[in-house]
Amino acid sequence: MFKSVTILGSTGSIGTSTLSLIEQNQDYYSIVALTANNNVELLIKQALQFRPQIAVIGDESLHKVLKDALKDSGVEVACGKNSILDAASMPADWIMAGIVGVAGLIPTLEAIKQGTVVALANKECLVSAGELLMSEVKRSGTILLPVDSEHNAVFQVFDFENVKSIKKIILTASGGPFRTMSKVEMKEVTPEQAINHPNWDMGAKISVDSATMMNKGLELIEAYYLFPIEENQIDIIVHPQSIVHSMVEYKDGSVLAQMGCPDMRTPIGFCLGWPHRITAPVQSLNLAKVGRLDFEVPDIDKFPCLTLAREALKTGGTAPTILNAANEVAVEGFLNKEIGFLNIAEVVENAIQKIPVGKISCLDQISNVDEEARVIATESLKHIN
Repeated sequence: MFKSVTILGSTGSIGTSTLSLIEQNQDYYSIVALTANNNVELLIKQALQFRPQIAVIGDESLHKVLKDALKDSGVEVACGKNSILDAASMPADWIMAGIVGVAGLIPTLEAIKQGTVVALANKECLVSAGELLMSEVKRSGTILLPVDSEHNAVFQVFDFENVKSIKKIILTASGGPFRTMSKVEMKEVTPEQAINHPNWDMGAKISVDSATMMNKGLELIEAYYLFPIEENQIDIIVHPQSIVHSMVEYKDGSVLAQMGCPDMRTPIGFCLGWPHRITAPVQSLNLAKVGRLDFEVPDIDKFPCLTLAREALKTGGTAPTILNAANEVAVEGFLNKEIGFLNIAEVVENAIQKIPVGKISCLDQISNVDEEARVIATESLKHIN
């Protein structure tokens, strides 16, 4: 079971959770590389504790800080985007792709080229470049394990040997912090309210995506690429307790669900131990204490991002790339209090309407479309009252 591990994005919520699991099972893992964007203090702490072969900071201005702190540790130090790519290409048995946003796309592709095991926590990779990424997975023979709790749940109960027996998959959504609010009330919500998720401890961007339910739209697109099914075989249902993480319905009427307390260490632990299971320091699920499990149809009038995402998937080509890029800009604008909460969907829809959709041919094309969408979305921020 011994594995060498690289964690791309080690200072984020996924990275820190992964390291907490490794700490609990340290006899089975050694760290090859840890990378971070600009949280140099935490990267230093992680490097001193886990002693990777190399620690990489993306922000080049922090190189000296990192180098000075680790000068007698035996840990190699590097900086910059190219060094992150180098770290992603270093031989490792298991790689966590945990860099948030489209910034994680190229490092993830570098990791996939190794042909080992990649745990994918970055949904934007599949949304922006699903066809290219899955083509590289197939070419390299990489085993791609989904980290998102919903896709991880599906992975655990999906019969890949009998795909024709599957009727559909059902992705569950908590509904976020504004599920019971009216649209009028949602107009006045603050970034502080949006990042206060009722069930999950996540980063700011992902928490806002949960609040708009764009995260479920992105996961819809991601599921299309991860599993051999069609778009119309993917349903979304709101489940406020976040106990049932997703389900697979079979043609005989059976519905298999994966359940557990809302703790990302469970799906991360599943991926880290795969094909075995490791001990994770998570709370046991007590259904008697939970008492009830509720389900409801998502309100697409209050959460239009769901419709935007499904339509982008149906359109195909570069439409999901535009959707994702514009959403990243809109969320950042909201977090910076440049626009209101309900304006996020407006910014995204505007970019989708203005940019022609084309067939994806290469990584440069995706990069160009991504940049164009960001320019248009950024301009939209200036014209919203």
